[in-house]
Amino acid sequence: MVNIVLHEPEMPANTGNIGRTCVATGSVLHLIEPLGFKINDKMLKRAGLDYWDHLDMEIHESLDDFLEKYGDRKLFLATTHGGVCYADVLYEAGCFILFGKETAGLP
Repeated sequence: MVNIVLHEPEMPANTGNIGRTCVATGSVLHLIEPLGFKINDKMLKRAGLDYWDHLDMEIHESLDDFLEKYGDRKLFLATTHGGVCYADVLYEAGCFILFGKETAGLP
């Protein structure tokens, strides 16, 4: 199982689609606030379809809050500026893949 982390996601449809993928793969979805939408947003539910109720999800108040809880775990940063392709990485069970917000990436 892999943990997917979205830092300040802005687009509910993207988050819903990622949530649906997390359900299908048995992954945990971590959302770091502030969110650009409400969790009950109809676009989020539409993208997540009937799977949203089955999603294992944690919400964190800030990046610092997330790192305080999970900062000692294996963490991969998903970025367009990385030197290693995501497909060339060996992901260990329990690791975290952190994605930045759609318009700004990671801080």
